[in-house]
Order: sequence, then structure tokens, then C-alpha cells
Amino acid sequence: MLTAATVTSAVAAALAEDAPWGDVTCETFVPPSATATAQLRARSDGVLAGAEVFTAAFTLTDPHTSVTFAAGDGIHFAGGDVLAEVSGPARAVLQAERIGLNFVQRMSGIATLTSRYVAEVAGTKARIVDTRKTTPGLRALERHAVRCGGGHNHRFSLSDAVMVKDNHLAVAAAQGLSVTDALQAARVRLGHTTHLEVEVDSLDQIEPVLAAGVDTIMLDNFSLPDLRTGVELVAGRAIVEASGTIRLETVRAVAETGVDVISVGALTHSAPALDLGLDVVVA
Repeated sequence: MLTAATVTSAVAAALAEDAPWGDVTCETFVPPSATATAQLRARSDGVLAGAEVFTAAFTLTDPHTSVTFAAGDGIHFAGGDVLAEVSGPARAVLQAERIGLNFVQRMSGIATLTSRYVAEVAGTKARIVDTRKTTPGLRALERHAVRCGGGHNHRFSLSDAVMVKDNHLAVAAAQGLSVTDALQAARVRLGHTTHLEVEVDSLDQIEPVLAAGVDTIMLDNFSLPDLRTGVELVAGRAIVEASGTIRLETVRAVAETGVDVISVGALTHSAPALDLGLDVVVA
């Protein structure tokens, strides 16, 4: 998912936004012959994500810069650790600093938050997954960060799987179709490799949905007692996903109801940027 082309596209757009006609500060203050070495240092504990993206911010600014990471994405680090070293023309190091930090702070924040959710459900069968609630244009980067934190990815886009939600069911109902009939008709039109998931918001929807032979059933905004009942009703006939305002302090209880998957929009839409800094080393 995080291809070289994806990284280059995202970083190039960010660099163009940040310095559309160059960096006037560096061009008027920093001699063109000056070089600099800077260290990427953690100011809090966390999980690293975005090393490749951080590197691209500098090498796309000037290919004569070099970035060396102490370790790769997915490592846990402590505040004070030096994560990487950047060396090269001082103008390039300073110009790319903010964009490199923006990406690595954002991605590491997502990885760190994800790791906390994953730790909370340890020992259960539930896996933590993300959602499509991502920053437009940066989904591949943010989804990569989720994996760095030990989480898993849901469908990447609308093209990857069928997910029938409440509004889809409302449209079918307005046409006079039952839930089962509408889903069975959809199944007939699908290729045999396409996954079919359906969201329900009440226990009485479960049997009509299962009757259509779905692959995954999402129990949306269910109470803990209803989640347990839902898992019992499904009885292994489909993957059970829990969703809807899952918080760090509640995710363990959700996992203990027996669901297979817990989707958490907060992993990407509410993760705080991690505090990382880039400091020039003065000899």
C-alpha cells in the first residue's frame, strides 16, 4: 500500500505547498555552501511510523541530503532517543524540516495510539482495525501507520469490498425490498472473491442479514450486553465486527464480548501528533 510512488506524490505535494517559490529565509540567510547535520529526537515515548516519508522530504528537496534511521518503522522508543540523523546542504535540511516532521509526527502518533488499543485487547481474539475516516489524500500513509502500531486495515476504498450500511438498507426498503432479498440480489451480482459485509444497528436485523449469506456482520453502536447476545446469535456463521465510538477505556470490554474485529475510527481521525523534534547538531 505504501509504495514509492505514493510516498513521492504525497511528499512532493506537501513540499510544493510549503515552498511554492522557494524558501526565502534560507535563500537570504543561509549561505549556499553551508552544510548541516540534524538529529530527529523523540520528546515522548511512542512507536515510529513514517521513516520512508520523512526521508523523502529531504531527498526530494535535495538529493544530496542523506537520512539514516537507527531502526525502522514499528519500533517502540523512549523520550530522549535519537531516531535518525539528517546530513546535507543546510538549506535543504532547514527547508524540508517542517514537512518531514509533519509526516513523521502524524504517522507516529497514529502508530502509538494504535499500539495502545492493541495492548488493551491482548489475550482476546479481537483484532483492531482502522476505518475510512482518514485525511483525504493521505490514507495510504495513515493506514501504514496503523500497521506499524500492530493494528490491521479495513477495506482501503469503496472499490475493495461491499459494505452495506444503514443508508443503503434504507434505499432498499424504500424500493419495497426486504433486507434478505436485497442482499441476496447483490450477492448474485458479485464476483466470488468479493467480500460482503453488512452493518446492523439492532439485534432483530441479524437473522435477516445472515439469511443472505454475508461474510461479515457489523454490530454498530451496540451496548455490551447486546454485543454478547449478537455474538451468540451469529454463532460463527459470519465474522462479527464491533464498531461505533470505541474508546481506549472501553475497547477491552468490547473485545471480551467475543467479537472478531473492532473497528476504531479514532486511530486516524483523532490521534494526536507525537512530539518529535529535529535539532541541528552544533560542533
